[in-house]
Amino acid sequence: MTGTLLFIIGPPAVGKMTVGEEIAARTGLRLFHNHLAIEPVLRFFPFGSPPFGRLVDRFRCDLIEEVAASDLPGLIFTYVWAFDLPEDEQAVQRFAHPFRRRGGRVLFLELEATQEERLRRNESTSRLAEKPSKRDVSASRRDLLDLDRQYQLNSIGQFDDRADYLRINNTDLTPEQVAMAAITHFRLHRQPEQDVPSVSRSGRSA
Repeated sequence: MTGTLLFIIGPPAVGKMTVGEEIAARTGLRLFHNHLAIEPVLRFFPFGSPPFGRLVDRFRCDLIEEVAASDLPGLIFTYVWAFDLPEDEQAVQRFAHPFRRRGGRVLFLELEATQEERLRRNESTSRLAEKPSKRDVSASRRDLLDLDRQYQLNSIGQFDDRADYLRINNTDLTPEQVAMAAITHFRLHRQPEQDVPSVSRSGRSA
């Protein structure tokens, strides 16, 4: 079985996880949001330390490899891509390799939203529930602003002509709207409506 790897990329608190949940519910793709790897390691090693980096990267690579080799329909992987860092480009290619090697589809959904909206989403209930390290809201707000200053966290349209790439400004869109746009654009297989579990939330992406 040839699976699909869908990257959902964009800056912190743009709504990657909540959009990923909606797409997963409608397609059967499994969601691997970034903090599923980050949070367990933070119990032992500080963010950015060499052991932290090795363990998080190893878990990501191993899980993606196993899904690519399985009978699962595929994976949704959320990632904050600093487009001005060559090592991030290399990481994306490394994560994609197990699917490409097997002839699978590798797709990219990029989300962008205003900083004001992202700061609001940074404090959302779903984000704080899934990401314990973000519960110090003052610190996570400071980190968000620092990352925006230091790195280019959106592609600014440089991949818009690629068939495997879709860029959406979701400042004023719900996760459901973004998910349906991506499913339609990429022609992802949809589950029958009666089999789609409800993961709807009030408000916009968090």
